[in-house]
Amino acid sequence: MLYKKLEQYLIEHEGIRYKPYLCPAGKLTIGVGRNIEDNGLTKDEIMYLLKNDIERCEKELKKIFTDFDNLPENVKIVLIDMIFNLGETRFKKFEELIKAVKKRNWDRTIIEIKNSKRCRQLKKRCRDNVLLIEHLGEELSGNS
Repeated sequence: MLYKKLEQYLIEHEGIRYKPYLCPAGKLTIGVGRNIEDNGLTKDEIMYLLKNDIERCEKELKKIFTDFDNLPENVKIVLIDMIFNLGETRFKKFEELIKAVKKRNWDRTIIEIKNSKRCRQLKKRCRDNVLLIEHLGEELSGNS
């Protein structure tokens, strides 16, 4: 009972803010008065946010790839990594990559990943994405 009253009381006085802002003391704050500058986040909070972000990415990808659930696991990892990093709007600009994935043309998918500005900026991440796609044969044979 106390928790609910306290929760309502704090929300009434702090408000709920969905994006970071500077509180009157000049501290970076979010949520219900959470001073993230001094208090940061716990590992559990970080993992909770990550889980939600991954779920959001999957939902966004399912709008683009109607058969997303049937794609090989390595492809799902790469696509989630890309949309997580780029956001949905920028990911959708990878039209040729999207076409290649829909056709399950993995060689073309690799070319589209390698030829992107993102790949030049995030060399290790790009290399890891390419390796995941290149190892699809191993993944597919391991599942049979």
